[in-house]
Amino acid sequence: MRKIDRAHADAYFRVRTTMIAIYLFIGLSVSFGVAFFARELSHFTVMGVPFHYYMGSQGAIVTFIILLFVNAKVSDVIDEKFGISPKQLEKSRQEDRAVNQ
Repeated sequence: MRKIDRAHADAYFRVRTTMIAIYLFIGLSVSFGVAFFARELSHFTVMGVPFHYYMGSQGAIVTFIILLFVNAKVSDVIDEKFGISPKQLEKSRQEDRAVNQ
């Protein structure tokens, strides 16, 4: 199995950590931010109910599910960029086997 140089690994983890921080910020904004500004947000309605109530009952959960799918897609792109996607790792393993035989 091939080794990844330190600078490459650090860049990968820096990007992944940034993405996790963004997802956490969005999650906190959706869950706590809406509750904090509930009085101001009650003027908006979603499907006939006040916005803050909708976000508390269903919106936050839907947002977290959307974030899960976005994270999966973004992670695939990041892995491809840094050359550590499952396809690329399998190709690397096959090349290593061919060289060792």
